[in-house]
Amino acid sequence: MSDFSGLAAGWKGLAAPQALKLNPAVRVVGWLASAWVLLALFAEPASASAPLQQSFLQPMGPVSEEQSNHLLRVVAITMVVILPVLIGVPLILWRYRYSAPRGEYAPEWEFSKKIEWALWGVPVLVVVILAGWLWYSTEKLDPYDPLGPEPLQVQVIGLDWKWLFIYPEQGIATVDELAIPVGRPVELTLTTDTVMQSLLIAPLTGQIYAMPGMTTKLNFAASRPGTAEGENTQFNGRGFGRQKFTVRALDTADFNRWQAAAAGAPVLDEATYAILRRQSVLAEARGDLGLRGSSGHITLSLGQPDVFETIVAKYHDDAGDPAREQHWGGIGQPAADGAKAGK
Repeated sequence: MSDFSGLAAGWKGLAAPQALKLNPAVRVVGWLASAWVLLALFAEPASASAPLQQSFLQPMGPVSEEQSNHLLRVVAITMVVILPVLIGVPLILWRYRYSAPRGEYAPEWEFSKKIEWALWGVPVLVVVILAGWLWYSTEKLDPYDPLGPEPLQVQVIGLDWKWLFIYPEQGIATVDELAIPVGRPVELTLTTDTVMQSLLIAPLTGQIYAMPGMTTKLNFAASRPGTAEGENTQFNGRGFGRQKFTVRALDTADFNRWQAAAAGAPVLDEATYAILRRQSVLAEARGDLGLRGSSGHITLSLGQPDVFETIVAKYHDDAGDPAREQHWGGIGQPAADGAKAGK
């Protein structure tokens, strides 16, 4: 108890006004050191072993970096309007306070051309600048525009409540994990085999929608190694809150090792896909497939190279083939056999 009493007394002495007045230089150095530590914590880039990055304010690629810069530009230009209000209103209240007014009383005053130009001209100028920057960023971040030659092709199928990623050139498919090489452009081709969904990987790229029977594109790249979180932002049922996936940005050597580790994985065929299409989250899908463990992504090898095209084409069977209702899970509502979805 005496130790705690001594510590409290020492702290009280440091906090006393007399002690603080004796060491102003120490206080300044302490404030600067604290500010430096905070800046270092916010500015330090995430490594591959760091927690999942979830915000575009921690950019891992050129697309999210442009989004972050756009937000900072918007904040900076809006300060032109906000700061004069935050600073001017208290100054006006103080200068013209009732107890000791310092301004000139002018009851006949009613118009000032300079004030009118400032009140209308500055907001108009701000809106024009913001509109120009928005147009520029929208054109620059067109999701259909590749960011470089020979992008890594990844086909994405949204399911209830999982994401299936297919690497047609590598002959690999994964569930709820997207691995990409750092420095190489990536092009996602998306669809969904259930209701409309929306894919978002905030630290790497923006949001884009996917619909059954249709495809859309999303181009991005990773500029540094790290781990990010992706998610579906379109509510689609009880398991919606757990429909998240991991994005791993790996250097070339690690990506090659990741690719080689998929050798001998179970085959993604029509029977396997029918199980994945059930309304289940990742842990339940692992159990349904008879895989050991209850967590972690699922790695599969492609049983045929045109799985993605087959899933999209079954919604465009103009021949009226009744067998399409059962082909690759059909086009009806996904089954929930034995699933404990959303629990």
